[in-house]
Amino acid sequence: MMERIVVGVDGSQGSKAALAWGLKEAALRDGTLELVNVYAPQMAYEGISSAAQAEELIQGPRRAAEALVKELADGIDAVPVQTHALEDASAPRALVEHAAGATMLVVSARGLGPFRRLLLGSVSQNVAHHATCPVVIIPPADA
Repeated sequence: MMERIVVGVDGSQGSKAALAWGLKEAALRDGTLELVNVYAPQMAYEGISSAAQAEELIQGPRRAAEALVKELADGIDAVPVQTHALEDASAPRALVEHAAGATMLVVSARGLGPFRRLLLGSVSQNVAHHATCPVVIIPPADA
């Protein structure tokens, strides 16, 4: 069975560092790299005057998420790559569910404020508490 290295990506520098780490790990293990971007579901808003506007409101975030993971995957040829754009109001929940059975889940830590080197971001903290596979949290480059 091929090993699955799942990486949560959002386009930030931190997630790009997590992607680089995950890629190296997948290559070392001769595994598959899975890039996952989670986007929030859109709610209907008053004032939408056309079906085209409604369609864009609903489909725009999905298309943006799909474009992001495709862009990040382009040029990776060292390992097989799969891309996933998942709709969920909870990024940690979606990542944990997607990574069930994976070899590991890789995310970045993005703490905020003056103590950012001491804090985990909310996604990485939740993932670390709830994942059923090993979790690797990549610290900020300046940590």
